[in-house]
Amino acid sequence: MDYIIIVAGGKGLRMGGEIPKQFLPIDGKPILMRTLERFHTYSETLRIILVLPKDQQAYWLQLCEQYHFPLPQQEGEWGESYQMTDGGETRFHSVQHGLALIPDDAEGVVGVHDGVRPFPSIKVIRDCYETARTAKAVIPVIPVVETVRQLCGVNSKLSTINSLLSKTVPRNDYRLVQTPQCFDIQLLKAANKQPYNDNFTDDASVVESYGQPITLVEGNRENIKITTPYDLKIAEVLVHD
Repeated sequence: MDYIIIVAGGKGLRMGGEIPKQFLPIDGKPILMRTLERFHTYSETLRIILVLPKDQQAYWLQLCEQYHFPLPQQEGEWGESYQMTDGGETRFHSVQHGLALIPDDAEGVVGVHDGVRPFPSIKVIRDCYETARTAKAVIPVIPVVETVRQLCGVNSKLSTINSLLSKTVPRNDYRLVQTPQCFDIQLLKAANKQPYNDNFTDDASVVESYGQPITLVEGNRENIKITTPYDLKIAEVLVHD
């Protein structure tokens, strides 16, 4: 059986409002609902695990009632195929909470996806899951189209842009990483037993630290992560595309 862990822990600070970004509407429907629907469209048998901060869960259930959206484990609806659990201190810990709902002896593929990415194409989702059945660890990526410069100097994080030295790097050597990131279930469970490391910026970095090579598949550029008001405007266009 396959699973998807959807991590939605945003607080909406970069949006400049009090409503967490995953609950903001796109064309009249909350972002998070569109994300869950996309994975249910990919496969009605996919088991969905929604990871939300505990203090946001009541509001999510309220939104589900308001929009007539299936409730977690609701009988007679596709909600019976998804569960909800508490978010953790970091993304790493949130994924651990999601993995805890998957049986220890489970076989198959588990994906991890950002709750504020409602536009992964069905093809990309399928490619990630199917490739992971043999490759064990798969992430979608897209080419870098802008010129990239590397900041130089040990104090670059503490300096102003005007005072930094930099150099151009060959953009063909780099890719932008998206989600869903898909893994053999037992591999991700084992990798997430490692001690937390600040360098764990995504699930691929966790698995890579465990010693597993990462396979890349082509992502889709529409699969944006909605974190700013500008992103929200782009999403309003994409939802009609």
